Amino acid sequence: MKNLLLGITLLCSFAAPVWANKAFVSNERDNTISVIDTDSWEVIHQFNGGNRPRGITLSPDGTKLYVCASDDNLVRVFDTETYEELPSLPSGPDPELFIIEPSGKRLYIANEDDNLVTVTDTETRTVLAEVPVGVEPEGMGMSPDAKWVVNTSETTNMAHFISTEDYQIKHNVLVDQRPRYAQYSADGTRLFVSSEIGGTVTVMDIAADGTPEVIKKISFEVPGVLPEWLQPVGVKVTEDGSRVFVALGPANRVAVIDGESLEVIDYIITGQRVWQLAFTPGEEYLLTTNGNSNDITVIDVAREKAIKSVQVGQQPWGVVVTPE
Repeated sequence: MKNLLLGITLLCSFAAPVWANKAFVSNERDNTISVIDTDSWEVIHQFNGGNRPRGITLSPDGTKLYVCASDDNLVRVFDTETYEELPSLPSGPDPELFIIEPSGKRLYIANEDDNLVTVTDTETRTVLAEVPVGVEPEGMGMSPDAKWVVNTSETTNMAHFISTEDYQIKHNVLVDQRPRYAQYSADGTRLFVSSEIGGTVTVMDIAADGTPEVIKKISFEVPGVLPEWLQPVGVKVTEDGSRVFVALGPANRVAVIDGESLEVIDYIITGQRVWQLAFTPGEEYLLTTNGNSNDITVIDVAREKAIKSVQVGQQPWGVVVTPE
């Protein structure tokens, strides 16, 4: 009888979820972070994220939330369970986007007003380096092996390849007007850079030594949508590389690109001014932030179809989902 009860207890413990996935959304206009339960798709909490929160990311273990508080000129840090604010990190002026290395130790931050990428140690809360880049740096991407950080500069129209070994720029690649985001494929052999005003995504092949080569520029065309509304911003690539999703800003659509042919195969209608994107664990869903309709769109990745809208705060900008 005792063994039977023990077995039932163990079964119940395995059946109950230990970690509920949450999506965190930065709301730029009302200075809040919305927390969404990704099972129920309901907002379960909202808290202050500092002044003008934009870029948002997590520590690799999902326990800490990092937020670019752009008008505070720092990175705010929060506990993802209690939502308690932890000691902040130095960032340089006007942080907009950043990326964290897989170890969680270094954070690479784009400082839009100062034309710098600031490298911050998350443990000692000190600045390790400041890397001069082009005018109005924004997009931040990292190679899967963490040897390269790519920064896009909006006014210089370049992707800068920074070695994480010595913080030096090794390659500069000209792209189209106002590059916004840089995303590597999971195997590190491809890089996708979106250009908001140019209306394109530049695709680069990446050699084993990290050297980039432009192989294609993807453009977009939607019947009934003005060409100037087709403004690529956020980019996400599936783990297997079969699909590339691109947020198209005021076109209110996410483009679906075949990862092999690099051809646009579909457009998914979203909320208004779709901006940034995030997968849930396992890539079952893709979440979009929609700045003008103050919501997120939930896309079923397998079906490539929008299935739900969730209202959040005012002018949602960034989104990130806790790991499994």
